[in-house]
Amino acid sequence: MKISKLQGLAAGAALASMTLAGSALAKDYVLNTASTGGTYHPVGTAISTLTKIKLLPKQKFSLTAVNSAGSGANIQAMGANTAQFAIVQGLFGSYAATGTGPVSKPQKNVRSVTMLWQNVEQFVLANKYVKTGTMSDMVALKGMSMGMGKKNSGTIGSNRVLLKGLGINLEKDYKLVNAGFGPTADALADGRAVGAGLGAGPPTGAVTKLMAGNAGKFTILDVTPEQAKMMDGGRGLWVPYTIAAGTYPGQKKAVKTIAQPNFLAVNADVSVDHVYKLTKTIYQNLGFLQAIHKATKAMNIKKAMAGLPVPLHPGAAKYYREVGLKIPASLIAK
Repeated sequence: MKISKLQGLAAGAALASMTLAGSALAKDYVLNTASTGGTYHPVGTAISTLTKIKLLPKQKFSLTAVNSAGSGANIQAMGANTAQFAIVQGLFGSYAATGTGPVSKPQKNVRSVTMLWQNVEQFVLANKYVKTGTMSDMVALKGMSMGMGKKNSGTIGSNRVLLKGLGINLEKDYKLVNAGFGPTADALADGRAVGAGLGAGPPTGAVTKLMAGNAGKFTILDVTPEQAKMMDGGRGLWVPYTIAAGTYPGQKKAVKTIAQPNFLAVNADVSVDHVYKLTKTIYQNLGFLQAIHKATKAMNIKKAMAGLPVPLHPGAAKYYREVGLKIPASLIAK
């Protein structure tokens, strides 16, 4: 039977964990991720594996990745301390900080460790409706069919917030095609939808397929600085992002858009020393993580704080200062 690289590393980590299983000094933190079919869980497993190999033997602590229902459930688990770490969508981090959206009151226990990778907002529109090449074109199409994500998905949740900033109520102003990325791309290709919001890491498979099979028929819209400010709504969550020319078939120029982070969150009461050593270990071993899951190839120490919605844990801040990074006042925990 062929064993994957991730399975092999996980087996090694499990062996390392067993070696210290009887040690009263060993601390095992729970890292909540999401469903096993997405990106959160394998990235969480990669981080967990790294800690069990690099930190457990000598530092006597590690993280264990656990699947969950996603960002909303992760915020709840951190509040109940059934998880001490979690991977969280930036928007849900903002909800946690402010007690808005599905989070009923501010969660003062949540801190940031690092941005992991970004969900890049990719608004695709049929060329027959493209006039300015910016989000103004999509806003002008009230009453038209749009693919903005499955019901109750993070995609439609983000799109609802972003378009609201431009004066659009998704449910009232558009005829929604509620579907995943693949079916949404199919709807665009056969004319059942004229536009879509497909937030993910580029190149996104569904967008690649759409652009390759429908040459010259679709455009990924630019987000102007003014539009970006309105869409972010003062959250400081979405940051500028450039989709390089050639990322997609037929894409001849760079696309200026915005992106929000998926970030590693931690409870405020977790040991400063442990969070410091975890942050340092992650950034000293990026090649290890990137060999396990391609999403982590977006990680870079210079982007570690990009769009973080809650203050840094003091342990993470200590490491960033150590490597010469300036920490914005908004990310310093009070």
